[in-house]
Amino acid sequence: MSKTKAKPAQKKAVAKPALKVASKPAKTKPNPPSDFHAHLEALDKAGLLVRVDRPINKDTQLQPLVRWQFLGGIPEDERKAFIFTNVVDSKGKKYDMPVVLGALASSPRIYAIGMGREPEEIGRAWMDAVANPLPPVVVSKGSCQDIVMKGAELKKTGLASLPVPISTPGYDAAPYLTATLCVTVDPETGVQNTGMYRAALKARDRLVVRMVARQGGAGGWVHWQKYRALKKRMPISIVLGAAPVVVFTSPQKFGIDQDEYAVAGAVAGKPVEMVKCLTNDLLVPANSEIVIEGYIEPDVLEPEAPFGESNGYVALEAFNMPMQVTAITRRKDAVFNAVISQVTPSESSVIKKVAYEPLFLEHLQKTMNIKGVQRVVLHEPLTNLRPVIFVQYKYGTQQTEVWRGLQAASTYLNAFGKVVIAVSDDVDPSSVDAVLWSIAYRSNPKEDVVVFPYRGGGQGSQYGERKTDSALLIDATRKRLMAPLALPKKEFMVEALGIWKELGLPALKVPSPWHGYELGNWGDDWTRFAENAVRGDWELNGKQTLKRQRKGLDAETTVRSVEK
Repeated sequence: MSKTKAKPAQKKAVAKPALKVASKPAKTKPNPPSDFHAHLEALDKAGLLVRVDRPINKDTQLQPLVRWQFLGGIPEDERKAFIFTNVVDSKGKKYDMPVVLGALASSPRIYAIGMGREPEEIGRAWMDAVANPLPPVVVSKGSCQDIVMKGAELKKTGLASLPVPISTPGYDAAPYLTATLCVTVDPETGVQNTGMYRAALKARDRLVVRMVARQGGAGGWVHWQKYRALKKRMPISIVLGAAPVVVFTSPQKFGIDQDEYAVAGAVAGKPVEMVKCLTNDLLVPANSEIVIEGYIEPDVLEPEAPFGESNGYVALEAFNMPMQVTAITRRKDAVFNAVISQVTPSESSVIKKVAYEPLFLEHLQKTMNIKGVQRVVLHEPLTNLRPVIFVQYKYGTQQTEVWRGLQAASTYLNAFGKVVIAVSDDVDPSSVDAVLWSIAYRSNPKEDVVVFPYRGGGQGSQYGERKTDSALLIDATRKRLMAPLALPKKEFMVEALGIWKELGLPALKVPSPWHGYELGNWGDDWTRFAENAVRGDWELNGKQTLKRQRKGLDAETTVRSVEK
C-alpha cells in the first residue's frame, strides 16, 4: 500500500519538552507489537492470556470476574489478560466478537510487553520519545476499514453490534467504552490530540463522551471550546484496539500540541501508519480493531453517568458531550478491547503509574535539580495515584532540598500531590506500612509538617461543595543516626525462608522491610555481643558488662550511643 508522510500541522510549532533526555541503550532491541492482535499473541506466548470459552454475560459477569484478580490478593506480576470468546448479554444476545480485558496493563509486566521493552527501560523510553518524535505516515487503506457500517444499517444495528461491557454492574447507567483513543483536532493548528475518555452508549448511533465540560478539561474539551467559538461541529473518532504503544499515549500528560502519534512512532522505532476516516477528516491508526466516527455539536450537552470512577466513588450524573455516530468500521477479525478502571489498583491506573513515576522523578532530578532524590512512588490502592505521593531521598540530604522536592512534587501536575511524604533511602516508598513507620518515628509534626492552602480540587471535586483544597507535606526522613531495625539480620531470615519452603508451608507475601539493618547508631562491641549470642557464647557478654557496673546512677543516663 502506498505511504505518504502525514502532513504537518499548520505553522504552529509542536510543544517541545523542557529537557532533552538521552536514551540509555536497551538491553534488547525494542520490538513492540505492531498491532493489538500481535500483542495478544505475545501475551499468549508469555503465558499471560487466559481464554474463557464458556458463556459470559457482558452486562453482569465479565468485568466482575476480571476485577477479582485486583481484589483477591494475586501478586501484581501474576495478573493476566482475559479473552472471552462466548459473550452474551442480559437479553440473551450472542456476539460474534471476542472481548479482551486486562491486556493493556493488568501489570507492569504486561505493559512492558506492549512496549517491547524491559520494565526498567519504560520511563526512559517515554522521555526519549517525547524529545525525539517520529511523525506518522498516511497509507491508502487500513485493516480497520475491512467492514464498514453507515447509513440505515448504522441506525438499525450500530453500537448495539458491539459487545460493550458494563464496568460497574449495579451502579453504571449504561455500557461504556473505556479503552478509548478519542481523536480530535485543533481547528487552529491542525494538530490532533488523543485522550482516554469514557463514552456512554445512548442509542445505536449516539454516545455521550466525558471530556469534562468545565474549565481545566482535557485536550478534547479545549478543542471543543474552539469549535464552539467558530460555531462548527467538532469531528471526533474513537479508536478501540490500536497497537499498545499508540494506546499508551492516550492517558499520558503530554502538551496539548504534542502529536501523540509521533511520540508513539518514536517508541515503536518506526512511523505509525495512519488512514483517513470515511466520514470525517481525522487520521486514525490503520490497523486498529474498531473505529467509531462522528461529530459533536458545539452547543449541546446531555446528562451522562452515573459511572464508577477511579477516585473510588461513583461519578454522579453530569452534562457532557453527545457524539452523533456517522460510521463504525472494523477489522474482519476484530476483537473488542476494554480496560478495568474504577477503584484502584486497576488496569487504567497501571497504565498511568508506570509512566508517571519516571516523569515525576525526571522533573525533580533534572528539571528542578533537587539533590538527593532517588525514587518517586504514586500511591495506587484506592487513592488513584494522584493525591498521595512518596518521595525517597538519600540519607543526609539537606532539609532545604527535601522541602524543595516536597513542594515541587505537589505542584508539578494539577490535582497531583495533595499529600506528599518524604522518606529516607532505607524505607521502601512502595510500602505504606514502612512509610507510616517513618512518619511515626522520624517526624515531629510541629517542625516537619506544613499545610498549604488554595489548591485546585482533585478528581470528583465537582460533585462536592468545596471547589478548592489544600496540600499536606511531611518530612519523614531520618534526621539523625538511629538504632537498627529490630528484625533478625538478613542471613537468618533467608535461612528461615528456605526452611519454610522446605516444610511446604503457605506461600508468603514478603513485606518491606523483612530483615533488620543498621541505621548508624551501632558499634563494633555490640556487633561482637550479637555474634557471641548467636554462637551461644552469651556469657562472654555478661563478663564484659560486669566490668562496667556502676552505683548511684539513674538508668537513663547509662544508655550508650555512638552519637555521643
